[in-house]
Amino acid sequence: MAELVVVVPSRERPAAARGLAMAFTHTCELRTVLIFAVGEDDPTLPDYQLIPLETNGPVLVEVRVVPAVDRPSTMNFALNHVANALVESPGGPFVIGFMGDDHQPRTCGWDRRYVETLRELGTGLVYGDDQLQGARLPTQVAMTADIVRGLGYMAPPDLWHMYVDNFWRDLGLHAGCIRYLPDVVIEHMHPIAGKSPWTEGHQRVNAADIYAHDGAVYGRYFANELPLAVATIQALQKST
Repeated sequence: MAELVVVVPSRERPAAARGLAMAFTHTCELRTVLIFAVGEDDPTLPDYQLIPLETNGPVLVEVRVVPAVDRPSTMNFALNHVANALVESPGGPFVIGFMGDDHQPRTCGWDRRYVETLRELGTGLVYGDDQLQGARLPTQVAMTADIVRGLGYMAPPDLWHMYVDNFWRDLGLHAGCIRYLPDVVIEHMHPIAGKSPWTEGHQRVNAADIYAHDGAVYGRYFANELPLAVATIQALQKST
């Protein structure tokens, strides 16, 4: 297994996924693995399954089919489903990353920088400049796989779509194990910044009810469960 595997949940956006795969081929220096996590009920699944056949270079592209779930957004479910499978498999990766299908790596060798930084940290998280939130939020992230294994998730499972980046920031800051690389650009081509048009998919996952649900869920998690998660990470740090 590669040192770094990046999981990208995606739904009905195979063109965006194809563009991200192309960006990986132009910027990766390691034998990085890019996994698109696509729901079994996605009508465009056959289009996604063509992408690995079209991709050349050092990057290995996979499509993993995840079970259908009854949620307004399946992003966090798909991310956790694949991340947990990775840490449970023999010879799994050292680092598991997340990007949205609307991120675009711009810095050549970004994958090497992420792995080298996490080797220095031993246990931790790293993120670059998304040209939108910058240091404020890791809208894209990479973390050592022992974090996923220790917690049992990459982001709190009850979240649907929002506040996963708040969680990664808060976990890393409270555990003292997160690093921001301002010279590594992974641009977030989000419509809120005027960098792409608003699609039905964007409107669906940015709906007020999803914000309300995930805001309430994360508020409870922050108060009741984050301290235990931080203690878990700090124990991992002592063992590395």
